[in-house]
Amino acid sequence: MIVIDAGNARIGRVGTFVAKKLLEGEEIQVINAEEAVISGDPQKTLERYIQRRQFQFKGNPEKSPYWPKVPDRFVKRLIRGMLPRKKASGRNAYKNLKVHIGKPAEIKGEPIRVEGADAGRLNRYIKVSELCRKLGYESR
Repeated sequence: MIVIDAGNARIGRVGTFVAKKLLEGEEIQVINAEEAVISGDPQKTLERYIQRRQFQFKGNPEKSPYWPKVPDRFVKRLIRGMLPRKKASGRNAYKNLKVHIGKPAEIKGEPIRVEGADAGRLNRYIKVSELCRKLGYESR
């Protein structure tokens, strides 16, 4: 089992690393999902995800794509988009993924950081927690 720390890391870079490891058969746990960042203009990023959440099929709105508001499920949904989920290998890989808000006490071992994913030099970004809050998520 590999534990990955997504805190202050670009979620796209973390997601591709996680997707590749999942397809290789590894079990992955992502911690600090709410601290991950999405690079780019925060306002445009927010508009893009608001538009995705509002999209509905006219014939049967219940079959429309679903984008969660909770940060850990939001990150899991992002990673699902990087897997071939219509094939058995992608579905099995997705079952080996667990995403957490913060660091749960039951996770042992040292988390690893993804190389090249650090968001330290970014000027324009939005944290996943802030994006989810603006989409309507209220933490307990």
